[in-house]
Formats: sequence, C-alpha cells, structure tokens
Amino acid sequence: MEEQGGQQPLLLFSFCRPQGMSEWEFSLGAVAVISTNALMEQLYLKYQQRPWTETLKLVHFCMDKPRPSPASNAPDAPLLSCMEKLQRTLNDKSLFSVMNRLESLAKQKGLNSHVSPSGTACYITSDMFYIEVQLEKDGRVMDVKLAHLGEAPVICDDLVQHLRMKNYDAFGKILEDLSNLYQIPGNSEMKAKGYLALQSLEKDLYSMSLLHRSQDVNRVTEVLHGKVGHLVPRTGGTPMNIEFYISPYQILEAELNPGSLVCGTKAVVTVEGTDVLHKLPLSPLVVDSQAGEDGNPTFLPLTNELSMDLSAYFLLKFHQPIPLSLSSIEEIQMLTGIQITALKLAPLYELIIQSALKEKGREDLSTHNSCFIVSLPDCPKHCYFINKGPEKSNLAGALLSKIPFTHPKCVPAVIEILRHQVAYNSLISSCVSDKCLSEDDSELLYFEVTPHKNTSFSVFFIHPTRENLACVTIDVVTSREVQCSLHLHPEDPTLNSSDGFISRSVKCCMSVPVVMRAIFRNAAKVGADSETHGTEVDTKQKPELQREQITDSNSLEERPSVAGQEDLVKTNMESVPDSPEQTLSTAKLETLGDEMEKSNTTVSTETLSGVGGSDSTASTEAARKDK
Repeated sequence: MEEQGGQQPLLLFSFCRPQGMSEWEFSLGAVAVISTNALMEQLYLKYQQRPWTETLKLVHFCMDKPRPSPASNAPDAPLLSCMEKLQRTLNDKSLFSVMNRLESLAKQKGLNSHVSPSGTACYITSDMFYIEVQLEKDGRVMDVKLAHLGEAPVICDDLVQHLRMKNYDAFGKILEDLSNLYQIPGNSEMKAKGYLALQSLEKDLYSMSLLHRSQDVNRVTEVLHGKVGHLVPRTGGTPMNIEFYISPYQILEAELNPGSLVCGTKAVVTVEGTDVLHKLPLSPLVVDSQAGEDGNPTFLPLTNELSMDLSAYFLLKFHQPIPLSLSSIEEIQMLTGIQITALKLAPLYELIIQSALKEKGREDLSTHNSCFIVSLPDCPKHCYFINKGPEKSNLAGALLSKIPFTHPKCVPAVIEILRHQVAYNSLISSCVSDKCLSEDDSELLYFEVTPHKNTSFSVFFIHPTRENLACVTIDVVTSREVQCSLHLHPEDPTLNSSDGFISRSVKCCMSVPVVMRAIFRNAAKVGADSETHGTEVDTKQKPELQREQITDSNSLEERPSVAGQEDLVKTNMESVPDSPEQTLSTAKLETLGDEMEKSNTTVSTETLSGVGGSDSTASTEAARKDK
C-alpha cells in the first residue's frame, strides 16, 4: 500500500477540489493559497467514508478515460504526447498494473471488462464473445481462453504469447478483429448467423485444401500449386489465412536462414457486414472432399435450408494492398458477382512502383521518378527506366485491400488470378530500387521496361557489341508459365541466349536484372570464343573446313556456355547494399525448379549448363558434325 498511498494525493488532485470552492476559483489556481496540510485534510474528509478500493477504482477510471488528441499548437501537447508514450511502453510488473492495462485496452476497443472476486482473472466481454485472462499473483499470465456465444471456451496460445511478451498492440488488434466479426446489422441472432456462415466457409476451404494433396507435400508446393494455396486454419483469435504466392528469393531466404519466419503473399479469410443482403451458406457445401470430373470439388446446391440472407459477405483481406490490373479486377467481379466499389484507378506500373518502394521502406521517394539503379555483383550497374505507358484501360489498375465473395467455389479461381498478378508484379518490382539515377552515375547499362496488353512487357537495351536496339519480350502466361523471346537486328551477331533459355531463367529467379546479366555474360562469351577461333584458324585451310568452322560458330546461339549459365543467378554473399540478390548462392537458385514447377522440367545445375541445347535443330546438326 506504500506505493499506492504515495500516488493517491497526486492523482486525486487533478479531479477533486475542496468543499466550498467554486470550479472557476479552482481552475484559476486558487488552490495554491491553501496550505498542503489544509488541502490534505479536506481531501481526507471528502473520502473518509469511502473504502480505499473504491478510491483506487475512481482514480483508474479517470486515468483510462479517453482524452481527445491535443492540438499540435497547444502548450501542453508535447507533455501529453510523452505521457501517452510512457503509458504504452510501461513494463507491467505487478498484478495490479496488468489488470489496469487489460481494462484500459478493453475500453479502447469498445469492450467491457471486469475482475474476478479472487482478483487473479480479468474478463473482457461483449454480447457475442468473451476472453478470460488468468494471472499469477505476481502478474504473470497463466492462461487465456476465448469463448464465442454458445461455444465452450478454448485456450488461445497466440493470445497467451502476446500477453507474456507484453505485446499489447497485437493483443488489441486481435480484440478488434474479434469485434469486427460481429459488425453485422441486426440483433444478436443475426450476428451469430454471420459467425456460423464464416465457420461453414472455413470448413469448406479446409476440405478443398486437401484435394489432390499427398502426405509429403511441402509448404512451397502448396503455396504455388494448391487449390487454395497454403491454408492455416483459424486458431483462437488469429483468423484463417491463405498464403498463395512466394517468390524464389523468399524461398531461398527461408532455406538460408532456418527457423526464420519468411512468408509470401497472404490473405485473411473473414466476414464483414454490408448494407445489401447476400445469400450465405450456414453449413459446409463441399461433398466429401471429392473432386468432380473437371478436378474441382463438388458442392451441394445453395438451398434455403443450407443458407440464409444476411447483410454480410465473406472477404479475402490482404496485409498490404495489391496492385491489380483493371482486367483482373473485372474478371474477379465476374467470378464473385459482387461489384468492388471505391476503386481509385491509376497507371498500373505506377502502383507497382509505389508498392515496391513501400516494401523497401522508401515511401518518401516519388513514384513519378521512373529511373532506378540496380546493383548486381560482378557486372556493371543497371539503370532501368520504367515506362508507365498511357492511361489506357488495359494498362490501368487499382490497389485492392480486400475481395468480397459469397460462395467457397469462387476462391480457387480468385487465388489463381491473384497468383498471376503477383508474379507479374514481382518481375516489374525487380527493376525498382531505392537508388535513383544521379548525375555522377557512369558506366551504366541502360534498359527500358515497356508494358504491353495484359501481363506482358518488353525490355529494350543496346546490343552489347553494336549500336542497334535489342529487345526481350516477356509474357507471364500464368504464375507458373513464362514465355520469352529475344529480338535482334538481322545484321547483329547472336547473344548466345535462346528463347527457351531466357524463359527458364525468368521462371527460375523471377528477376529481370539477373536474367539481363546472364544474357550479357553469354554475349561476352560469344565474343571471347570468336576471338579464340579467329586466332586458331589457318588461312590456308580448305574452303570446306572454313565453312564447317563458321557453322560451329553459329551454333553457339543455341548452345549457351556452361560458365554463362552457371552465372545466371550467381550472387556474391558479400555486401551489395541495394541488391536483394546479394544473399543468394548459385547452388540454391539452381534447385528452384523443383519448387517453382511441380511437373515441368527441373532447372538444375546440369540442365543450366546445357540449357537451350535441345531447342534448336541447328545445335543438333552442329553436334553431329563435331562427331
């Protein structure tokens, strides 16, 4: 009681005035003329009839009462701001302080709270659910239980972990998410029906995730090829989430750092209230997890017995907004039958650049700047100019943070559209860095990225040994299929990179700068080989032998060198600050084919060393002549 007794006069001073003194006099500071003893005597007389516990409760109620944010020009604004920060970061070390923090957090989220008679349990309640936090007498968290209306309480390990780590922000976010589950127009019965519909959806999605799934399937394969991606069921206060895309570099980051929490693009499954009625299922619709003739699950018809009209719909919510092309948005709307409103259309490439800079923590950089410097080991710096294109409908897009739907059958098709778009965005984002073009940059390789319709684009550059333009066209057919073609001036020498090699290289690393580096290295290898052959050719050879030599030299276009292919994704573990590829190794990237392609040709060290050799009859004929 010593600590509490020491705090009582200071805390009570702010809201208690002596009897007989007007509020106006008190506010003017008239209390300053009263001696400390007289003031304390008046306070004691006022509260002598009240128990100390009631006084403490009143004090904490006044402390927890939300205050309006102070105006920036108010003289006490800095002090109040510092006090709020101190309160948020206080290290609660006693039962009393933890209880006070939980009750304060509940009030902030619009929930009720009360303490058990024993004083070691705090209940955070609403009309639809409650959370029970059990504490030791020293304030340590023992257990946290969550119970929805009509359900038995279950232990929530995620909530326990957050409170033990004093992560009240994460705990508050879960309280907010739980409250949002029931933000459905209507009475408690209608809110409970909305929660029942969400449970039915979750069961159907889980059943769909088991379709064609082998026991030894790994997470990456599920993410890239699963019907609904890699699905993690809802546990306690953490909602169900779906991971549906992961990049090659994220895969390698996870492999190089075992135990690290590397995850790809995710969506949270939830329900949200609306002003329009939608027919939602109230029981699972998937029939015994069996796929139909087309490989998709079979669903029960949405009859009145299995569904109900509710002012709500299901949502796929993203942690960060995803840039989607207008054509992709229209396709999603056709699948779900729900119009996505409040879209702010903008050039798609501008949105992709904006998202890439935000991911790199450089939101301060202007998206109007389209020239970016990308550094890679063992090669000159690249400068990428991203041509955003005119604001035509097929090049426009919008940032989407959520996708509404009403039936589980929509989810696989929506997931596939999202995968396709995110794969395309990843390639464009690989040309974006936090370093922009400056006047002192020299010895740069310049590239221009130009969009085409749908999900294809071209990369223009100057031929390494000539002054004509060359172009690589990249068409992202699906998230798992990429088709590339190299276009050269008819009079320019080959770059020693076949279309098949470039396509497989893009799928392997999903990085435009890494692929362009490989093309330039292969071109340099052609020049070196040509010089070597030129010095060895005897001018007195017969014409037939000279023609044979020319044939072998031309066949290099379809037979990329071993060194060039092994260097395709070779990166240095030494520091290159603005290069995400710096942490990757050749051996790791060469195994990406197993993860990126479930049934396609595997990209391994052996295939990389000879990739493209089977793409041309010219190489076969040349090999036969060599024999």
